[in-house]
Amino acid sequence: MIEDLRAPFPYFGGKLRAAPLIWSALGRVQNYVEPFFGSGAVLLARPRECWATPDGPGTETVNDASRFLANFWRALAADPEAVTRWASWPVNECDLHARHRWLVDALPALASAMDSDPHHYDAKIAGWWVWGLCSWIGTGWCDETRSGRLPTQLPHLGDAGQGLHRKLPYLGGGDGGVGRGINRKLPQQLPHLGGNHDSGRGIHTPARRDNLFAYLSSLSDRLRGVRVACGDWSRVCGDSVTWRHGVTGVLLDPPYAEGAQQYAAGGTGTNLSADVREWAIKAGDRRDMRVVLCGLEGEHEMPPSWRCVPWKARGGYGSQREDGDNQNRHRERLWLSPHCIDANRQPSLFGGAP
Repeated sequence: MIEDLRAPFPYFGGKLRAAPLIWSALGRVQNYVEPFFGSGAVLLARPRECWATPDGPGTETVNDASRFLANFWRALAADPEAVTRWASWPVNECDLHARHRWLVDALPALASAMDSDPHHYDAKIAGWWVWGLCSWIGTGWCDETRSGRLPTQLPHLGDAGQGLHRKLPYLGGGDGGVGRGINRKLPQQLPHLGGNHDSGRGIHTPARRDNLFAYLSSLSDRLRGVRVACGDWSRVCGDSVTWRHGVTGVLLDPPYAEGAQQYAAGGTGTNLSADVREWAIKAGDRRDMRVVLCGLEGEHEMPPSWRCVPWKARGGYGSQREDGDNQNRHRERLWLSPHCIDANRQPSLFGGAP
């Protein structure tokens, strides 16, 4: 059993480290909405104490503007075996170039199909996309904002060319697996998934594929009841998706207004950040809405009734600079709406929805 569910690909701007703070503020909610889903770090880190009932998390709806990203999550939930089959492949620069072009050329048809059918997915596109994302260095892989340009960087050649397999989380059980994370080495008793010990066995040995399938199947099981939308963030923020399903927790993690970093979740620019803030303030007035807004220090001017909580992210791509640090990681903030849970005021954090 996988004890630490995380996305099988790197994702800039993920909120894994902030997840405990976010769930302590949202608490047990009947309905959860995430308009900028990305790597899904917060949903995958949802503790059972925050499920709607002991038997299940309740209604969960996520959205992302990236067709490749939304297609991956849909395909994984529906057919993890097919995704595994297409994703299990050695790192190869020629394949990386060829698949990049093929995927970009396939995007218009994928976009049309996903726009017309809320259940559509393509397992081959999902598998090749996540394989490339895990073999790629930095940004630019299948960038949906550009034409079908060929990549210019080399593939990730470290970790003995493991590709997607180097992203596998700890797959063991017991106390030894707690908190070991997605980039940790696997325990010795499991089949080795990478490194020099596998010389001559190839990247897609049966043991490796079985472990990859077990991992993706666990993600699939968790996502089986999650509704994955693809499009503008506001489409999942209406009454019919939020408070009409009961007490609702909403995580808003839009692209930050500062800087030019492009997120798969939805582009760049200040207007998007401002529009999300305006919606958050209005929605946060409702007693049946608990809203968490992410941003950088000074980005959002919120009403006095909102609480601001600082947290520190990982270094991200900024840590690759010569000075070895990304100062923005110290400026990360969460703004919590008035009806979010305040552990300092309530004796029981998960005592039940109001």
